[in-house]
Amino acid sequence: MWILFSPEYIEYTLLGLILLPGIIFASVMSLKVNLTFAKYYQVKSAKGYTGAEVANKILEKNNILDAVVRQGDSDDLIDNYDPQSGVVTLSKRVYGEDSVASLAVAAHEIGHVIQHSEGYAPLKVRTVLAKTSSIMNAFVWPLILIGIILDFAYIGGVIGKAFLWAGVAFFGVTLLFSLVTLPVELNASKRGLKMLVETGSLDELEVKGAKKVLSAAAMTYVAAIVVSILQLLRFVLFFILNSRDRK
Repeated sequence: MWILFSPEYIEYTLLGLILLPGIIFASVMSLKVNLTFAKYYQVKSAKGYTGAEVANKILEKNNILDAVVRQGDSDDLIDNYDPQSGVVTLSKRVYGEDSVASLAVAAHEIGHVIQHSEGYAPLKVRTVLAKTSSIMNAFVWPLILIGIILDFAYIGGVIGKAFLWAGVAFFGVTLLFSLVTLPVELNASKRGLKMLVETGSLDELEVKGAKKVLSAAAMTYVAAIVVSILQLLRFVLFFILNSRDRK
């Protein structure tokens, strides 16, 4: 083990640890959102509306007739809105429950529907990037591994470095997707909380609890950005160190 901390390898050792703060931060934020949801899942709303009822109330108030709210097959928080199909999928813990946490999540997803109906530009950008980044993300590690193999075999030269930097560029697109996602999610939460008040679904005190649920969820997107930035930095520094050592 001592060799990892020798002057020759210390930079690579530190490089290997560069992701650690981001991973710890992401883990803490994930735990926080689960604990916050669990806390306010135990708090029943005074009006007794379920997540599905609130979702439909908000859609009706905004005169949105082409969106459909359905129950998902899981208790996990897989709640999402598909702009292409117009379907809002709510998990079982959200769809049929009347907790403050359930209503917060339901309102957030309808916030995305409202964004779509109004042609909210960041959502359009995210929708386009979602397809692109998903494809590019699948090629990130294959490109980098091929580049490393070619580079270390001394047969790749410029070609090996081209593969390496192509992998970095592809990863950059996935980071861009994360950066665009954050404001979209924050805006959806803002819209959802506003609608909870305007539809009378929650009282003032309950809305404060709903805000805590959505704020905790937003931090998971911040954590994803932090991890992605650190990963990109790690890639770049590794290639710089490797190029320097090979001279």
